[in-house]
Amino acid sequence: MLTQIGILLIGIACLLGAIFIAYALNNLAGVLGGIEKTVEKLPEQLDDIFKQTGNLIEESNHTLQDVNDKLKQLSPLFYIVGDVGNATRKFTSSLVDVTDSVKKKTEEGKDIADKNDLGGVYGAVALGYYWLKQRGKKK
Repeated sequence: MLTQIGILLIGIACLLGAIFIAYALNNLAGVLGGIEKTVEKLPEQLDDIFKQTGNLIEESNHTLQDVNDKLKQLSPLFYIVGDVGNATRKFTSSLVDVTDSVKKKTEEGKDIADKNDLGGVYGAVALGYYWLKQRGKKK
């Protein structure tokens, strides 16, 4: 009798195992069915993606060509701006030369004034001239 109960328990366990495996396999079949539908739609989606990519590349080429044409039209302007920059640089360098020359002459005059102690004399003359001008304005 114990043997029969043991066989019955083993049979029930096998039945439960078979039901669980059948449930898992049924779910797996549903997942595989969804994958099949996705894979069937994939070529159409890829065709659309490739068409859009081709259009995007074509538009990019047109845009790049347009930019190149506009840059060709602007390049004379860049040359003109470069020429103006060179002329300005030459003008400023000549101004720097003139400024350096004036500075050297001023320094030479200051050296001579310092050498001959004429700084106080020049200051007194400048102060007298200023007072004279101020007095002339008051009258």
